[in-house]
Parts: sequence; structure tokens; C-alpha cells
Amino acid sequence: MFLKPDYNLKNIYEIDFVELKEQGIKCVMFDLDSTVMVSKSADFLPETVEWFNTFLKDFQVAIISNNKNEEYISNASKLAPCRVIGHANKPSPKIMREYLESIDIAPCNAVMVGDRPLTDILAGKLLGCKTILVGSINPKENLPTKFVRALERSTIRG
Repeated sequence: MFLKPDYNLKNIYEIDFVELKEQGIKCVMFDLDSTVMVSKSADFLPETVEWFNTFLKDFQVAIISNNKNEEYISNASKLAPCRVIGHANKPSPKIMREYLESIDIAPCNAVMVGDRPLTDILAGKLLGCKTILVGSINPKENLPTKFVRALERSTIRG
């Protein structure tokens, strides 16, 4: 199925960066809300910052978000250990493609990591990079969000 991610993991902490490096991956692009930051929290969990530090030396890294709130993106940029890009309009791969071109990395040497099949994973597939679907970084999401997430994930089964 087109929307089937290359990897489907419980959370970001399960990503095997050694395996990605062995596969020739040079760039890792992350979604922001619910992927590396609790949605609308405007702060990274301490364990996430520590986790970022384990692989930053081996990869080009960016956070690419659909969030259009300039203040929120600016605050995330100040806290993030990498570049943060807002207004991505995923599933359009345009912003991701422009970012990869700016660092001279081909899509086949990149991976998109996100929590949403119909935005993050679809954008990665349209771009031609590997994709990793992860569960929300927030285990205490509200019921409506959990329902929408389950409904959206039903598109990748098969």
C-alpha cells in the first residue's frame, strides 16, 4: 500500500540510527507536534533533548512542521538542537525538497519521521525518501485525538 511506512515504531526512541546510517541515510527530518514535542507544549521533554544529542553528529537533522504559528515555531527553534521549519503544508513535499536541496542531500538518502500517515508519511513517500511512522510522544493524549489517530492509521493496514 502506498501509505505503508518503511518502519512503524512505538515512538521516536525506538529508531535505530546505526541501521539508518548503514543504509546510507544522511538526513533525518522530523515532524514537530506529537512526534518530538508534546503537541502545543512549546517545550521538549528532557529525555528528548538527551536523545537528540546521541545522533546529531552523524546526520543532518531538521524539524519540519505544518504549524503556521510564527511565535510557536520561533520558540521551538530556540529550544531545538537543529533547524525548525514551519508552514510545511505536508503532505506537499515542496518544503522538504527545498531543505534537502539546500544541504545537497538526495531524497533517497533521507528519512521523514512523523506521527501522521496522511501528512508526514505521505509527504515522505511523495518526496521519495524513507519513512518512519511513530506513535505520539505524549502517552496521555485526549480521547478525540486518539480516535482520529486510530482512524488515520487504519489507512496503512493491508
